[in-house]
Amino acid sequence: MTRHVAAIDIGTNSTNLLVRSADGSVLERHVNITRLGRGVDTSRRLAADAIERTCEVLRQYSDLLSRHDVDVARDLRVVTTSAARDAINRDEFFTSVRDAIGRAPEVVSGDDEGRLAHRGALTDLDIGSGWHLLVDIGGGSTELVLGESTPNGVVMRAVRSLDVGAVRLTERHLQGDPPRPEELTNAIGDAYDLIDDALREVPDMQLASRLVGSAGTIVTTAAVEVGQREFDPSALHGFVLERSAVEDVFRTLATESVADRVHNPGLPADRADVIVGGLCVLVAVMRRWDARNILVSAHNIMDGICAELLETP
Repeated sequence: MTRHVAAIDIGTNSTNLLVRSADGSVLERHVNITRLGRGVDTSRRLAADAIERTCEVLRQYSDLLSRHDVDVARDLRVVTTSAARDAINRDEFFTSVRDAIGRAPEVVSGDDEGRLAHRGALTDLDIGSGWHLLVDIGGGSTELVLGESTPNGVVMRAVRSLDVGAVRLTERHLQGDPPRPEELTNAIGDAYDLIDDALREVPDMQLASRLVGSAGTIVTTAAVEVGQREFDPSALHGFVLERSAVEDVFRTLATESVADRVHNPGLPADRADVIVGGLCVLVAVMRRWDARNILVSAHNIMDGICAELLETP
């Protein structure tokens, strides 16, 4: 029987599944907005309805895993990130996940999340030589990963996880619809402060001459820029997103109400309420590095997990 491996990433904003065959072919890739981390930044608790939304998607994923004969005990890794790291009632959540999927999730640290995201994002991506910085913007956190392309391959040099993401910044700062200018300034300032902390801790991050971006905010920004009629992240893998385009998308979406924002081609309706929060992080990063562009990766932490599973006998 052909071996299949799978990764489930339960994030602050979405619950995602990747199934790969032994030769690395993608059999299933799914993203569902479940908003597990709604309100966690202030309450430090996972809401009952958010847990149920997440587990309903996990039950659907369980059926897909059975269809592909994935050995849940050996060939599945389930991870959860920022929201679960912050929540005081995560044990309740773990029990619900175990009931839905057959195993409890593993809470990964920000450093491990960055390491796996870095490996995954660089899958089938030509990043050239020298130093690069992976920017992985999630719902609750953003991972900055400094890497270097060497004659012996790509080496990860440092990771910093920042407590800013699309959902977290939206809930902290963006109350207006559309957000008021001072709210946007405060959200970007929040991101700036944490980026500057990371640069003080790892000055070598300034060496990065190439930015690589992964996860929903960056892929969605690229989709809006090209005006995708149907959201298709795979078609954006390797797309070079210019800083001027990022600033233009930011200005457009930040000055629209959610009701108007959803009509932008390339913007999934279930991301419309938090995309501006994610863009505040992306804008802050590109301004701090004075980057001309960012290379888009449609791959992510799940690709890193599956690569490691396939290396395990």
